[in-house]
Amino acid sequence: MLKELRLLKDSKIIKDFKILDFKEGNDFYYLKIEAILIDDGKLYIKEHVSNENYIYSFHWQDKNGDLIVRWDNAPHYKNIKTFPHHKHTKNGVEESDEVCLEDVLKYIENQLNNNYLEKKNSKR
Repeated sequence: MLKELRLLKDSKIIKDFKILDFKEGNDFYYLKIEAILIDDGKLYIKEHVSNENYIYSFHWQDKNGDLIVRWDNAPHYKNIKTFPHHKHTKNGVEESDEVCLEDVLKYIENQLNNNYLEKKNSKR
Protein backbone atom coordinates (compact mmCIF):
# COMPACT_ATOMS: atom_id res chain seq x y z
CA MET A 1 0.00 0.00 0.00
CA LEU A 2 2.81 2.41 0.69
CA LYS A 3 3.73 2.35 -3.00
CA GLU A 4 0.25 3.60 -3.97
CA LEU A 5 0.34 6.44 -1.43
CA ARG A 6 3.83 7.45 -2.54
CA LEU A 7 2.74 7.49 -6.18
CA LEU A 8 -0.20 9.76 -5.34
CA LYS A 9 1.90 12.11 -3.18
CA ASP A 10 4.60 12.40 -5.84
CA SER A 11 2.28 12.77 -8.83
CA LYS A 12 2.15 16.12 -10.64
CA ILE A 13 -1.52 15.57 -11.53
CA ILE A 14 -2.92 14.81 -8.06
CA LYS A 15 -4.08 17.80 -6.00
CA ASP A 16 -5.32 15.82 -3.03
CA PHE A 17 -6.55 12.38 -2.04
CA LYS A 18 -8.29 10.63 0.79
CA ILE A 19 -8.42 7.01 1.85
CA LEU A 20 -12.06 5.92 1.85
CA ASP A 21 -11.44 2.38 3.07
CA PHE A 22 -8.52 0.21 4.10
CA LYS A 23 -8.49 -3.37 5.31
CA GLU A 24 -5.46 -5.50 6.00
CA GLY A 25 -4.86 -9.12 6.88
CA ASN A 26 -1.91 -11.47 7.11
CA ASP A 27 -1.63 -11.90 3.35
CA PHE A 28 -3.83 -9.21 1.77
CA TYR A 29 -4.87 -5.60 1.77
CA TYR A 30 -7.83 -3.74 0.32
CA LEU A 31 -7.56 -0.07 -0.51
CA LYS A 32 -10.15 2.42 -1.73
CA ILE A 33 -9.08 6.01 -2.48
CA GLU A 34 -10.62 9.13 -3.98
CA ALA A 35 -8.05 11.38 -5.66
CA ILE A 36 -8.70 14.92 -6.91
CA LEU A 37 -6.86 15.76 -10.12
CA ILE A 38 -5.38 19.12 -11.11
CA ASP A 39 -8.30 19.74 -13.50
CA ASP A 40 -10.79 18.96 -10.68
CA GLY A 41 -11.61 15.57 -12.16
CA LYS A 42 -11.46 12.53 -9.88
CA LEU A 43 -9.78 9.17 -9.88
CA TYR A 44 -11.36 6.43 -7.76
CA ILE A 45 -8.90 3.68 -6.90
CA LYS A 46 -9.80 0.20 -5.65
CA GLU A 47 -7.20 -2.51 -5.18
CA HIS A 48 -7.34 -5.88 -3.50
CA VAL A 49 -3.85 -7.31 -3.27
CA SER A 50 -2.96 -10.72 -1.90
CA ASN A 51 -0.42 -13.44 -2.52
CA GLU A 52 -2.86 -15.11 -4.95
CA ASN A 53 -4.75 -12.18 -6.51
CA TYR A 54 -4.52 -8.63 -7.74
CA ILE A 55 -7.98 -7.19 -8.37
CA TYR A 56 -8.26 -3.57 -9.38
CA SER A 57 -10.54 -0.84 -10.63
CA PHE A 58 -9.46 2.69 -11.53
CA HIS A 59 -12.33 5.02 -12.41
CA TRP A 60 -11.39 8.38 -13.96
CA GLN A 61 -14.14 10.95 -14.34
CA ASP A 62 -14.27 14.63 -15.24
CA LYS A 63 -15.31 17.40 -12.84
CA ASN A 64 -18.96 16.90 -13.87
CA GLY A 65 -18.85 13.23 -12.87
CA ASP A 66 -18.84 11.90 -16.45
CA LEU A 67 -16.77 8.79 -17.17
CA ILE A 68 -13.53 9.31 -19.05
CA VAL A 69 -11.97 5.85 -18.56
CA ARG A 70 -12.44 2.98 -16.12
CA TRP A 71 -9.83 0.25 -15.99
CA ASP A 72 -10.45 -3.10 -14.34
CA ASN A 73 -9.66 -6.78 -14.52
CA ALA A 74 -13.07 -8.30 -13.84
CA PRO A 75 -13.10 -11.41 -16.06
CA HIS A 76 -16.21 -10.64 -18.11
CA TYR A 77 -14.80 -9.64 -21.54
CA LYS A 78 -13.12 -12.84 -22.66
CA ASN A 79 -12.89 -11.76 -26.31
CA ILE A 80 -10.42 -8.98 -25.44
CA LYS A 81 -6.78 -9.63 -26.35
CA THR A 82 -5.57 -8.28 -22.99
CA PHE A 83 -8.10 -10.40 -21.00
CA PRO A 84 -8.86 -9.95 -18.18
CA HIS A 85 -7.39 -6.43 -18.33
CA HIS A 86 -9.61 -3.93 -20.13
CA LYS A 87 -10.91 -0.38 -20.02
CA HIS A 88 -14.32 1.18 -20.44
CA THR A 89 -14.46 4.39 -22.47
CA LYS A 90 -17.15 6.44 -24.15
CA ASN A 91 -16.52 4.23 -27.20
CA GLY A 92 -17.12 0.97 -25.31
CA VAL A 93 -14.78 -1.71 -23.96
CA GLU A 94 -11.20 -1.70 -25.19
CA GLU A 95 -7.95 -3.57 -24.62
CA SER A 96 -5.76 -2.17 -21.87
CA ASP A 97 -2.07 -2.23 -21.11
CA GLU A 98 -2.58 -0.11 -17.99
CA VAL A 99 -2.82 -2.63 -15.15
CA CYS A 100 -1.58 -0.76 -12.07
CA LEU A 101 -1.87 2.67 -10.50
CA GLU A 102 1.49 3.78 -11.87
CA ASP A 103 0.39 2.97 -15.45
CA VAL A 104 -2.95 4.73 -14.97
CA LEU A 105 -1.35 7.88 -13.56
CA LYS A 106 1.05 8.03 -16.53
CA TYR A 107 -1.86 7.60 -18.95
CA ILE A 108 -3.91 10.35 -17.29
CA GLU A 109 -0.92 12.69 -17.12
CA ASN A 110 -0.33 12.23 -20.87
CA GLN A 111 -4.00 12.88 -21.61
CA LEU A 112 -4.09 16.02 -19.43
CA ASN A 113 -0.90 17.31 -21.06
CA ASN A 114 -2.34 16.67 -24.54
CA ASN A 115 -5.59 18.45 -23.61
CA TYR A 116 -3.63 21.42 -22.25
CA LEU A 117 -1.57 21.66 -25.45
CA GLU A 118 -4.69 21.39 -27.63
CA LYS A 119 -6.39 24.22 -25.72
CA LYS A 120 -3.24 26.35 -25.87
CA ASN A 121 -2.86 25.82 -29.63
CA SER A 122 -6.53 26.52 -30.34
CA LYS A 123 -6.24 29.97 -28.71
CA ARG A 124 -3.60 31.06 -31.24
